[in-house]
Amino acid sequence: MKRIFSLLSVLSVMLCANAQFVQQDSVQVYSVAQADSAYIQGDWLTAIGMYEDIIENQGVNPTLYMNLGNAWLKMDEVAKAILYYERAYLLDPSDDDIKFNLELARTKTVDKVNPVNELFIVVWFKKALAVLDVDGWGMVAVAAFILTLVLLGFFLFSKKMGIRKISFCFSAIFFVLSILSYIFATTQMGNIRNRDTAIIMSPSVTVKSTPSSGGTDLFIIHEGRKVQILDASMKEWVEIRLEDGNTGWVPVNVMEII
Repeated sequence: MKRIFSLLSVLSVMLCANAQFVQQDSVQVYSVAQADSAYIQGDWLTAIGMYEDIIENQGVNPTLYMNLGNAWLKMDEVAKAILYYERAYLLDPSDDDIKFNLELARTKTVDKVNPVNELFIVVWFKKALAVLDVDGWGMVAVAAFILTLVLLGFFLFSKKMGIRKISFCFSAIFFVLSILSYIFATTQMGNIRNRDTAIIMSPSVTVKSTPSSGGTDLFIIHEGRKVQILDASMKEWVEIRLEDGNTGWVPVNVMEII
């Protein structure tokens, strides 16, 4: 009887191992190196498939999105390239390569953007926000807050007036830096979680005054144009706003969320 149970146990283990082997063998797992190799060899369609598979199964990161955008740009799919560049920029606005490639792709679009003038403080905030990614600003916030506490300790317990004055001044500076860094980090995190921008994917779209095909034609926008979503409560139509402040309604199926 013991021999029978032992034999059954061995068979069960072998069957389980064989099932796992078959399952792993049936699922093709690509590496970034394989996708990069396909891209370098000029097989951009294969590279795109590999990058998309890696993103779906292994998670996203700015470099993968940028590489995917590069491959689409090589195939002259400008709108798709901009979409993935924008997604990469959303995750890491501090990467100069992402910014350069995004601007390069934008030069290939039909629409020429004329953004409205913004207040100096808004321009400064956006530029400062793009210095680091969300993790970078988070680390700066923590480090600055710790330094604030250390310097406050020197201020409270030092008997020398000079050290107390210097400690107080620098603790105030690092406290402000920690607050600003926290604001930048939470702003970037909010942008990542609450995505309210999209890229127009159709060759051309007529923007309407109302959410209806019978609405008045306002203007035409083309593929690759970035829009802000104002109202997505309707099933088939979305209210958008352009960088120049113009607003209107477009079908939901002409765009893809960044």
